[in-house]
Amino acid sequence: MPSRGHHGHTPAAWTGVVIAFIGICISSAYMVMANSVGFWIGIGIALVGGIIGLAMRIAGMGMPKESPALTEARVAAARAQL
Repeated sequence: MPSRGHHGHTPAAWTGVVIAFIGICISSAYMVMANSVGFWIGIGIALVGGIIGLAMRIAGMGMPKESPALTEARVAAARAQL
């Protein structure tokens, strides 16, 4: 089966996931320490990671949108393989 692209390996995806991961790590550490303020700060950082990833995607650092012509060519190529 042919590959369908980069599977999210973009600057937007990596940045969002790394920031969210750091937030979850912070949140987990404060949860073990029974510190609710630190826990919610970590959750906030994780949410900010998602927002930053989305903003970077909108700014053009995510996966490019596929044109209708490319979609038609992909479908035609798949039919030709059958």
